[in-house]
Amino acid sequence: MSARAKSEALFAEALKYIPGGVNSPVRAFRAVGGQPFFVNRAQGAHVWDVDGDELIDYVCTWGPAILGHAHPKIIAAVKAAANHGTSFGIPNPFEVAMAKLICELVPGVQKVRMCNSGTEACMSAIRLARGFTKRDKIIKFDGCYHGHADSLLVKAGSGALTFGHPDSAGVPAAFTQHTIVLPFNDTDAVKAAFAANKNEIAGIIVEPVPGNAGLYLPKPGYLEFLSEVTRVNGALLIFDEVMTGFRLAPGGAQERFGLQPDLTTLGKIIGGGLPVGAFGGRADIMDLLAPLGPVYQAGTLSGNPLAMAAGIAALEELCPRSKVRGPRSSVRNPQSTDVYARLEELGAQLEAGMKAAAKSAKLPVTFNRCGSMFCAYFTGGPVWNLADAMRSDRERFKKYFHGMLSEGVYLAPSQFEAGFISTAHRPADVEKTVKAATKVLRKL
Repeated sequence: MSARAKSEALFAEALKYIPGGVNSPVRAFRAVGGQPFFVNRAQGAHVWDVDGDELIDYVCTWGPAILGHAHPKIIAAVKAAANHGTSFGIPNPFEVAMAKLICELVPGVQKVRMCNSGTEACMSAIRLARGFTKRDKIIKFDGCYHGHADSLLVKAGSGALTFGHPDSAGVPAAFTQHTIVLPFNDTDAVKAAFAANKNEIAGIIVEPVPGNAGLYLPKPGYLEFLSEVTRVNGALLIFDEVMTGFRLAPGGAQERFGLQPDLTTLGKIIGGGLPVGAFGGRADIMDLLAPLGPVYQAGTLSGNPLAMAAGIAALEELCPRSKVRGPRSSVRNPQSTDVYARLEELGAQLEAGMKAAAKSAKLPVTFNRCGSMFCAYFTGGPVWNLADAMRSDRERFKKYFHGMLSEGVYLAPSQFEAGFISTAHRPADVEKTVKAATKVLRKL
């Protein structure tokens, strides 16, 4: 990359008016050192910074850009919607179309409510679970990030983990007293929690494939265990699919693993790059929401026509309507199957190449991947949970990150974030990435 003089000047200006110079903490490069660069253009799998440097992008807007940046159908949909107004505060047809798509495609969703962010979706789903069960306590897992709502910002992942402050200042202890935090992939811990809090646990919220402490996968049978233990104990299972929804399969992680949670939270991809969130689930639970029931949730910009239009365009490109033959259909349009097969192939190519690069450099690297999500940890052992992830050599990751950046490859500026592949990536992009990694790793 160049000296990035323009980015440096912009960052100096931003520091005067924006706390830390950024509007989301992980963008600040604090975990890797140095200063962030500023982007003014993105197309396909590439971004260009204000100094003219071109980078292969594996952050993909932290997940939403599964079709790549500036996809023409999404851009056209947003322009067409904007011509009729940017916000109404009144029901619009796009909301109905989006709701229908989600209910048709996501196995565990019979009804859905739109909101404005993943944080809102998770906060609302937990409120709904408590209202439905008339219980207060919630189980979450350390390293799983479900947004920055007070009751969930306990041993969280993502930016909170990156900066070593998993418990945020400004969150009263009383707000988290009903949150039980357990290690992921540990069945005994879950059993013990239910035994110690009999008839008090409203539900479990979990990222079915945690992507906010890097990326690690559920052990075989673990998600099935969570489904069964909640059912037996009268609690609800909430899948946080803000990240995995429509990325790991048309129906998200729950389709990939063959499960139906009671509630599901969504975001990212369903907004086509615009701010969005949603939560849905069983109809009998969802009907407790106002105006039908006593659980209150609202939002002036919920179902915003621009976000809905962008999201519909994205979902129809990923999962064309012609493939849908009624709710819960197992019949898939070959075009949609090809999209996810292509993502799987690119992911497998990257995984094989990165493992070979680490081996050639004789470095201890664990490369975890699920579909088009991935993470490379600088540790030799398997990574199944946060404790395993924390063994990663973060100083080595810093050098690796900046080395890859200098080679024109942009990865998340934290050891504890997932990487993403889009349909716009090409085998040549992956090949270039592997060559860069081979070069950089041999210098570490």
